[in-house]
Amino acid sequence: MRPAFAVVTVAATTGSVPRAPGSKMFVYADGRISGTIGGGKFESLVIAEAQAAMEEKKPLLKTYPLREGETDSFGAICGGEVTVFIEPQTGGEALYLIGAGHCARAIAKLAAECGLFVTVIDDRVELLHDLPPAVVGISDSAPRDFIASRSWRSDEALVMVSRNHEIDCEALAAAIEQSGAGYIGMIGSRRKVLSVFDRLRARGVSEEKLAGVYAPLGLDIGADSPPEIAVSCVAEILSVLRGRSAKHLRK
Repeated sequence: MRPAFAVVTVAATTGSVPRAPGSKMFVYADGRISGTIGGGKFESLVIAEAQAAMEEKKPLLKTYPLREGETDSFGAICGGEVTVFIEPQTGGEALYLIGAGHCARAIAKLAAECGLFVTVIDDRVELLHDLPPAVVGISDSAPRDFIASRSWRSDEALVMVSRNHEIDCEALAAAIEQSGAGYIGMIGSRRKVLSVFDRLRARGVSEEKLAGVYAPLGLDIGADSPPEIAVSCVAEILSVLRGRSAKHLRK
């Protein structure tokens, strides 16, 4: 599976500019780039816009004045103007995992192998250094803040599988305040789920919203080890996102 990226194309220019129309740059979800559209502050602003466009999964056409005196000037003195077209290449289903422990990593690995775009959110930076290939790690945003900051889509799954129920509870509270995600799930025993749900009820969360959460998550296959839990979890996510029954295929 290739990582999520955006194609940035210089669509039009006027005056003195660093690159000609048609110049391209690839921006990956973690901020890495291939190619250049001119470098400097201008390019760093475009990289940030490309990352935001990948989050929203929406293309963007934007003009940057490379001269002083403009309302949205950022200090460039080339004298011209550049219009760039940003095209996110993030088609397909996506999975966002709160937590980077053993189960989360197993789920991330299998989900990526199944073709999902996978992002793992955890404040333990050391656990994000060796994630499976193509899995994006985020450590600079609290799970609740990350969840609340996004516009969720029906082809995206959000799974709480962190190191303790406090983190999962706060993340789940943020998740059910949002709308749009195709799947919201939380790992844990039935006792943990009941405890978290009771806490959310005490905050005024409705039964209707709680009923939309897949918890405990996964299909009942008797899963025990992290790889087995990953199979159970990813199978359920795919069946829900794709509107399938998860029934036996035999006749």
